[in-house]
Amino acid sequence: MATDPDAVIDHEGPVTPYRQLAEILKARIARGDWAEGRPIASETRLVQEYGIARTTVRRALDVLVDEQVVWKVQGRGTYVGQPPEG
Repeated sequence: MATDPDAVIDHEGPVTPYRQLAEILKARIARGDWAEGRPIASETRLVQEYGIARTTVRRALDVLVDEQVVWKVQGRGTYVGQPPEG
């Protein structure tokens, strides 16, 4: 089940599930579920929490990377904010 009881992916709605998840994750970041520079939940955890496919999670995270909300480190995770300089 999802951590936020109001956060439900609507598979029949007009917005794609990966876009819905991206918005849910942005809201969770905004409310402080994950702090700046800290990792968010793993892809596996998000798949379990929201009952969606791993490809959907990856697409949602790619949207957040494109929007510069998070950054990824291969094999390590996805982190809130921008990568440290250097």
